[in-house]
Amino acid sequence: MPDPVKTRSGATALFLGRKPIPFKKRTLSFFILLFLFVILPLLIGYFMISQPTMGRNQPSDLKVNAADLEAHVRKLAVDFFPRNDFQSENLNQSADFILVHFKKAGARVEEQHFSVSATGDPDAKFRNLSAHFGPESGPRIVIGAHYDVYGNLPGADDNASGVAGLIELAKLFGKQPPSQPVELVAYPLEEPPFYATSKMGSAFHAHALKKARIEVKLMICLEMIGYFTDKPASQKYPNQALRLYYPSIGNFIAIASSFDYRKETLAMKKAMSGVTPLAVESINAPRNLPGIDFSDHRNYWAVGYPAVMITDTSFYRNPHYHKKTDTPDTLDYQRMSQVVVAVFEAVRKL
Repeated sequence: MPDPVKTRSGATALFLGRKPIPFKKRTLSFFILLFLFVILPLLIGYFMISQPTMGRNQPSDLKVNAADLEAHVRKLAVDFFPRNDFQSENLNQSADFILVHFKKAGARVEEQHFSVSATGDPDAKFRNLSAHFGPESGPRIVIGAHYDVYGNLPGADDNASGVAGLIELAKLFGKQPPSQPVELVAYPLEEPPFYATSKMGSAFHAHALKKARIEVKLMICLEMIGYFTDKPASQKYPNQALRLYYPSIGNFIAIASSFDYRKETLAMKKAMSGVTPLAVESINAPRNLPGIDFSDHRNYWAVGYPAVMITDTSFYRNPHYHKKTDTPDTLDYQRMSQVVVAVFEAVRKL
């Protein structure tokens, strides 16, 4: 009779009337299970969510003047402070400022006027501002940014940075007209209390495009593109598991969208990567992941248009989000200029 004092596996095998499993086989079984239930799911998640790319583009010869970006941000965040629905004069001055630059770039300019109940006025007037470049017909690429702010705040990153990027994109498209229709559009009423309602400026714009049966190849939302840092552990995430896939330092620009538009997200990432020294990350996630739909691109999803958000990740990185400290001096205009160049080159490739 075999010795009853055995290891756990030996005792179990004796009880079952089988020989003990050799150590090597047990080790192999462990690693197979580890791969199937831990490593493989992580790899699948990595490829589905972050869409890694191997290729890199040639660096672009284009330059965007960082000083011009800063001047635009200061104009919006300082001279037109605060530009919210309660301050209609400042909001209108911001709109006029954007229009001047659109016209100066040689764009075909269009305004979309609409009324909503705001500031106690049931018929308050607001306007979307569009700059058209390239052919007048054909599938369109839309690039948008909101020019209003939350409350009585300067809103340098949120979202004077996006508007400044839009203005500089207008200059680039004016000098090098695209081969397909491109529409740059600036919206009001992105911020609360209008966020996630039909009163958002971008909601009016998206529905108007749909009603006119205009084909939109892609909508690109510029939402906070100016805050970067090389400080360790400066990048946060809505889910701790995402730390496995993404950097811990907030020195990259991100492309964000839902699982529905993985193809468009990957195309943008491939087109932007390597064009400038700035690292490009991307994420496709369920729409209920906090932050994935926190801007104007959500309204294009709602009518069936593919849309992505270009962002510095907002409050997951920028400690000044929705605070009085969101001022022009906190932004990195050199890296912000690289975002603009990368978006421009991506649109040309698309």
